[in-house]
Order: sequence, then structure tokens, then C-alpha cells
Amino acid sequence: MDREVPGQVVSTFLYIASHNPCHKQKLEQDLGFTTASASRNSDWLSEWHRLRKRGLGLITKERDEYNRRRILLRLTPKGEALARQLEEILYS
Repeated sequence: MDREVPGQVVSTFLYIASHNPCHKQKLEQDLGFTTASASRNSDWLSEWHRLRKRGLGLITKERDEYNRRRILLRLTPKGEALARQLEEILYS
């Protein structure tokens, strides 16, 4: 997908895949990320990366309908397929 993906972005994807869906704030707390770092990493995984560059399209970011201050992170079908593929590789 992208040969230059940092380890923090991979960690972010694996966290979201194992907690799908999850709140960005919980991801920050559990992985010890700053708000800026969690935003930067989740942007890379979403449709649009920082600086209006195309992201990987593996997650969506949306406001939680029950608490508009929270961001909900959810795998896209493409992200779910990658998570299943990784699971097959790791557990086969």
C-alpha cells in the first residue's frame, strides 16, 4: 500500500482493527499517543492524509452521534479485508 508507513501508523491500524469501532480518545490513552499524533496517524489511515494527500482508505473518522466531541474510528471494507488477511497470516 505504502512503503513509507511509520510504525505508529501500523500500531494505530492494529488497535482499530482489534477494537473496531473505537474512539480516538481511547486509542490515545491506550497507546500513549498525544492528540496530535493520534490525529496524524488516523488521518494517514483514512481517505485523506495531512496536506490534502490521499490516505490509505482503511478507516473512517466520524463524530460519535451520542457525544459530538468524540471521534469514532471504524474500519472500511478495505480495512476489514486487510485485517482478515493479517489474521490469516498470523494464525495459520
